[in-house]
Amino acid sequence: MAQDAAGAVGARVSPQVDSLIRAAQGGDQDAFEQLVRTYDQSVLRLAMNLLRSPEDARDVYQEAFLRVYRNLHAFRFDCSFHTWLYRIVTNICLDQLRKRKVRKEESPTIETSEGPIDRMDSFEEESAHADPERSLWNLQLKQRIEIALEDLTPRERMVFELRHYQGLRLRNIGEMLGTTEEAAKNCLFRATQKMRAVLGDFT
Repeated sequence: MAQDAAGAVGARVSPQVDSLIRAAQGGDQDAFEQLVRTYDQSVLRLAMNLLRSPEDARDVYQEAFLRVYRNLHAFRFDCSFHTWLYRIVTNICLDQLRKRKVRKEESPTIETSEGPIDRMDSFEEESAHADPERSLWNLQLKQRIEIALEDLTPRERMVFELRHYQGLRLRNIGEMLGTTEEAAKNCLFRATQKMRAVLGDFT
């Protein structure tokens, strides 16, 4: 139901969502909670795909709906609610990505009572029994992609992820990031060139 209600990013607000928004703007708490339930999975999925971290995705989810609650009165129905909501989510994700750039991302190891362990070990263990050679190639590709994504600016990574992992159109991405379709296209081109340079033999 959430996906049907959300619809395409560029679509206008559906009558059902329209009535929920107007009721919530009037102070109806039940209407706001129903609005959250309509979009909660879409928001969580987007944040998870962009940040690749369940903990960060949950933080974004909470912050996004808090901002929606505080600013819903300012929604004027001049764009789809989905676009407006995604704009909030992507802005918060951009902030998260910028913070990662500053602290150079998390360490690849996790401290445990038994000493440090590599975050990638679990991935390797799960797939090693099937086809060791294929598993090694997949692991190396996954690691190289992560390195390539880290080499992008936060905005380049956002555009790349929205286009290739979310399947959004450049026009919609431009709307969500408060820029033009042409600017989003140029950003995607730069991101793609950087990704190809890092991936090398894997492409």
